[in-house]
Amino acid sequence: MEQGKYSVGLDIGTTKIVAIIGRENEYGKIEVLGTGRSKSLGVHRGVVNNITQTISSIQQAVEQAELNAGLKIGSVVVGIAGQHIRSLQHSDYITRLDAEEVINENDLDKLCNQVYKLVMLPGEEIIHVLPQEYRVDGQSEIKQPIGMYGGRLEANFHVVVGQVSSIKNIGRCIKSAGLDLGNITLEPLASAEAVLSQEEKEAGVALIDIGGGTSDLAIFKDGIIRHTAVIPFGGNVITEDIKEGCSIIEKQAELLKIKFGSAWPGENKDNEIVSIPGLRGREPKEITLKNLSKIIHARVVEIIEQVYVEIKNYGHEEQKRKLIAGIVLTGGGSQLKHLKQLVEYITGMDTRIGYPNEHLAGDSDDEIASPLYATAVGLLMNAVQSDAKNQQQEDVDPEPEKVLAGEEAQAAGNTVQVKERKTIFDKWSEKLKDFLDNAE
Repeated sequence: MEQGKYSVGLDIGTTKIVAIIGRENEYGKIEVLGTGRSKSLGVHRGVVNNITQTISSIQQAVEQAELNAGLKIGSVVVGIAGQHIRSLQHSDYITRLDAEEVINENDLDKLCNQVYKLVMLPGEEIIHVLPQEYRVDGQSEIKQPIGMYGGRLEANFHVVVGQVSSIKNIGRCIKSAGLDLGNITLEPLASAEAVLSQEEKEAGVALIDIGGGTSDLAIFKDGIIRHTAVIPFGGNVITEDIKEGCSIIEKQAELLKIKFGSAWPGENKDNEIVSIPGLRGREPKEITLKNLSKIIHARVVEIIEQVYVEIKNYGHEEQKRKLIAGIVLTGGGSQLKHLKQLVEYITGMDTRIGYPNEHLAGDSDDEIASPLYATAVGLLMNAVQSDAKNQQQEDVDPEPEKVLAGEEAQAAGNTVQVKERKTIFDKWSEKLKDFLDNAE
């Protein structure tokens, strides 16, 4: 198979690293060609804290995916999360020189670029600038102002901010693992792409992605992203609590959680007991399932309440901001028994578990359709879209990059730009790639 006919998503999580190779079939669905999964070493709460171990884990996952697909991986789309991610709302405007000319792409770019000049805390950088709605000369709630007349163009933005060092560390790991960095995407946005329908995004929905190290939240309303947050707790803290509370090793705690764990203590009777083998010939430990559920319940309630605080911060109780589609749970942590019922009980909102199978081709492996792979599938979808966009660009104008140089290229650049508008985020990714190339 030719290089470039397939795309790759790479999910660098706290508990696992997943590489997934795929392409779009003729029905517009994602056909998975190969997957690789390795234990994530060197990542804590979504942030790389040991470069060497992370590189080795990435290589392991990539090699396994290459072996499964019989292909060689070149460029990958990577997700970014972690407790350093925060978001804010910002409004900005530009005054146009000529109100008699219609608003064009350049005006929108100028407005977006202005947001990038916001002063951030030391060591922070703006990752995404997501326009929500525009106003032209006081006329509000405009989704697409291109082609309209007006002197003053305003917009509300959702701005996602992250630590520069964390982002660069991920880039460095990718490069050192012998891969090219195709793009970086916020993980809750990737998960949303994989498990939410357009109707849900229009009606208003909160996506909660419970991972190993963090729980990510993305809120959509009227088809637009309204709020994002990363809560620095995930499935690992539940395992840690079981380990401490039952005095057992981590491996046993994780197995207990998956096999017998429940978020609802009332489900278990007092006489239900599970026996854990003792270490090196010691006596086995007996743990009641009711006790296990109480430990899990306490921590899960804490995570849900923190997420619910973020949903309240968004203002979901206002009539205009109501989340009609409720909550969608995804990620490995969403597979905990009775979690859906507990979330409904705490928040009073309709809840469902989100599976990424809607966008996958019919013959896909059942394992990949699990919530565990929601982010990885979302990243693969992102990779497929950006590869298709690049392909279109090449088809429209295959010459300029290779043939033209210097001033000629500059002159031709204007024509290329009209054909395919680069998003602000593409430009930001390019800036990061240049930085990594120069930081040898």
